[in-house]
Amino acid sequence: MASSVDPSAYKDAVVVLATAGVIVPIAKSLRINSIIAFIACGALLGPFGLGGLLATLPLLRSVTVSNAEALAGPAELGVAFLLFVIGLELSFERLKTMRRLVFGLGLGQVGLSAGAIGIVAYSLGQPAAASLIIGFGLALSSTAMVVELLAAKKRMTTSAGRASFAVLLCQDLAVIPLLFLIGVLDAQNGGRELLAGLAQAFIQAAVAIAIIVVIGRLALRPLFRLVAASNSSESFMAATLLTALGTGLIAAAAGLSMGLGAFIAGLLLAETEFRRAIEVTIDPFKSLLIGVFFLTVGMGINPAEIAANPLAILAVAIGLILAKTGIVFVLARRFRLSTATALETAIMVSPGGEFAFVLLNAAAGAKLLDHKASSIVLAAVSLTMVALPFLARLARNMASRLAVPVALPDEAKVLPPDDRAARAVVVGGGRVGRLVASMLEEHGKSHIIIDSDAALITAQRRAGRPAFYGDATQPEFLKLCGLEEATALIVTIDNARAVDEIVRAARALRPDIVIVARARDAAHARHLYEIGVNDAVPETIEASLQLSEAALVGLGVPMGLVIASVHERRDGFRAELKPAGAAAERALPRHARSRRL
Repeated sequence: MASSVDPSAYKDAVVVLATAGVIVPIAKSLRINSIIAFIACGALLGPFGLGGLLATLPLLRSVTVSNAEALAGPAELGVAFLLFVIGLELSFERLKTMRRLVFGLGLGQVGLSAGAIGIVAYSLGQPAAASLIIGFGLALSSTAMVVELLAAKKRMTTSAGRASFAVLLCQDLAVIPLLFLIGVLDAQNGGRELLAGLAQAFIQAAVAIAIIVVIGRLALRPLFRLVAASNSSESFMAATLLTALGTGLIAAAAGLSMGLGAFIAGLLLAETEFRRAIEVTIDPFKSLLIGVFFLTVGMGINPAEIAANPLAILAVAIGLILAKTGIVFVLARRFRLSTATALETAIMVSPGGEFAFVLLNAAAGAKLLDHKASSIVLAAVSLTMVALPFLARLARNMASRLAVPVALPDEAKVLPPDDRAARAVVVGGGRVGRLVASMLEEHGKSHIIIDSDAALITAQRRAGRPAFYGDATQPEFLKLCGLEEATALIVTIDNARAVDEIVRAARALRPDIVIVARARDAAHARHLYEIGVNDAVPETIEASLQLSEAALVGLGVPMGLVIASVHERRDGFRAELKPAGAAAERALPRHARSRRL
């Protein structure tokens, strides 16, 4: 019986899956960045690579992409999913915490870099609109590559890691209005009524965004609660994809980009209790579709054009890296970052990024940028992205040489005891940690205090307390502190990211240890339960309970009733927050769940 399936209809999809499933893992085993591998595969298998030899070697048809335009849809979905995840990573609290670097250093970098690059492009004969788009396109860096490189070297929590992330965060925020601007310029197509068109487009966009936000706030949380109650991972996955794609399509129908709609959906879900689960669900789709995007980027690279303009491409690439490095370094020093941190941050964000391809390709499609200029600029961006792993290594080496050695006082050089005794480990020597330690001492519980602030440790040791200097996010240091014999780990620091790292490291070393951690708020407490703490103490809830207790006693309510009421309310909050991490707690041995200090 003859098959009705046409294998050629699925050939391009098979090539993409083979690239993601075979070639990229091989590249990773050779320590080649996956994004670079996708771009290289696109250049090799695209119409300007092996695809250009089909006329002489027809057998290559089975291993090349014959219809690059057919991948444009999946590539656009990849960009939308990337912006959806960026929206999930944002929150009002995170922006508030990092506002100085995000809206100071980041905004300064985008504005000054775009201005400097745009002036150079204009002086080389590009029109004003094209110069503006080139400037902003090249001002952006590669969020995907920089974050991956920093995470691989465990440098996200360093000063340079936080500064780089703040700059990248501001750049990601800038993409949305830039895409909107290109759409408006495309709609006007050089018309004289540009301001009127901008005003009309802004009003339409504002109305569409308002509708998405209102519907999202009313519908998204109830939808995900309903889906989560079904305990169906397939339904949760479908709801996640529906949210990302649905809001993207609504935005596209209103004349905006799909990425903008997906970004708004991510923002709306960032403050919900489903944020982490959604990130885990969307990650495989995001990674694959972003890979398709970079594959199409590689297919657009024409070696013949590069061979025809090698000096121009090399000059743009080197000029871009030097210009952005200089601008970011000066700005970072103005924001009182150390020389080593400023230099490492500047080098890490100096290459171009994936959104340069999004912006410049959109501008070229809108006839705002001529093909030759777009090809030269995008080839230069590709070259800087290929160089990024080498630049990252150079940045680390230069930063380590410039870093001022930390002179530890004698008290901070004392190592934790190596007597293998069972004791509680208190992370944090600040006010909260000192109070916890004093309560442990009052009840005769052996303990030590650890902190990465040498001054705090020095003060604690001079006061006669068992305090030791070190980084509790490092598993080896936790082992040195006797975590393998410890009775409990009490995390009292207020750095949410560091708390997460400490909890994960401790739980990996000791699945049965009791972990009590300080949480910033209810959402952070839910997250801590998910990653394995036995108890999380949200600052906001505890402060509210203490205020209520003082107020009720002051109003004449009997102390016993007040204490009972506060305990009942605290248990209610704990029961409400804890189900998200019930699976993690059930996975612990029974004696670990019942054990108390």
